[in-house]
Amino acid sequence: MLLLQVLCALCQLMLSTLVQLRLGLTGLILLSAIFVGIRARHTGLAVGAAVVFTLLMTQA
Repeated sequence: MLLLQVLCALCQLMLSTLVQLRLGLTGLILLSAIFVGIRARHTGLAVGAAVVFTLLMTQA
């Protein structure tokens, strides 16, 4: 269980660093909104942020 949480945290850190390098603060805020939406079980926030994040990644 602890190993799974550490692995998730490491993946989130690596992904956020990659996003910050490519998209800056906007991408980091969108990525945070996705994770918050998933944890809060608020699918509208998570899906909306994921769509905007995907559109920004295709433009970058």
